[in-house]
Amino acid sequence: MSLSYRSGFAALIGRPNVGKSTLLNRLVGEKLAIVSPKPQTTRSKILGVVTRPEGQIAFLDTPGIHAAKGPLNKLMVELALQAAKDADVVLFLIEAAGKREDQVVEVGEGNRLVLTELAKLRKPTVLVVNKIDNVLKPLLLPLIDAYRKEFPFAEVVPVSALEGDNVEALFDLVLKLMPQAEAMYPPEMLTDQAEKVLVAEYIREQVLRHTRQEVPYSAAVVINDFDESERDTPRPVKKGKTSQATRGGLTGLVRIDASIFVERDSQKAIVIGKGGSMLKEIGTEARKSIERLLGSHVFLALQVKVAEGWSESPAGLAKMGYPSDR
Repeated sequence: MSLSYRSGFAALIGRPNVGKSTLLNRLVGEKLAIVSPKPQTTRSKILGVVTRPEGQIAFLDTPGIHAAKGPLNKLMVELALQAAKDADVVLFLIEAAGKREDQVVEVGEGNRLVLTELAKLRKPTVLVVNKIDNVLKPLLLPLIDAYRKEFPFAEVVPVSALEGDNVEALFDLVLKLMPQAEAMYPPEMLTDQAEKVLVAEYIREQVLRHTRQEVPYSAAVVINDFDESERDTPRPVKKGKTSQATRGGLTGLVRIDASIFVERDSQKAIVIGKGGSMLKEIGTEARKSIERLLGSHVFLALQVKVAEGWSESPAGLAKMGYPSDR
């Protein structure tokens, strides 16, 4: 290992819907985190490892930091702040949005509260101004200046995670801020997320994308059965690495049985839809993503169940796979 090799953790921190998950996926080059237009899509820490000859960065996507109400939302905020505390470098993401030249540029109260928490950590912090493809250029520098007055950022990098603009420059900059150290993970490892966890998230992503406002935050997905007995696995899948779809097409079959949990009967009716139409659409779209992940044909069986108030109790959180002892 070269004496100049650098390695460490970088936490992606910010308000909901600023593009943290999109940036993680762009950096890693694989879909590890689900993405939807609805806030608070990410509910847990998601590890994405990028290894280069000059170093390795373990990026941690985190839930959006918001005014938390209820056990689930409080857990999400705690996970984000803990990730920042444990990281070597913090990437603080904000959204560059502005379509009018006369728009007032300011640091919102929500972002100011996040910066207050980050100031306690005394970690090298990079301001990542995301969605530069969605802002008038004359507004960009005033926005950066406004944030520089609030916090002593180590660097500022404008990017478009969606388009990939300046993302490589961001990686190079963050790597220079990392300590000199050996790689923490094998070079082929992309994530520590198990396939079953990713499958559950892909299903929840489609629930978020297809249902109305009252459903998404009450939905959780549990994998009941993951039958690989008919799966062709000539290439072993290393623990912690996502399988990439085979270039020559899908092979074998994986049978998956999953339950979508909601908190009310009215929500169950919405997810199922008239004659089962909504559930069928959710399953069809989820299966496409799952097949790309596994490189196999997938038989996906979905059912919708009601677990009243699951997001409000430790037992409910544990049942859905969220840590309830924090």
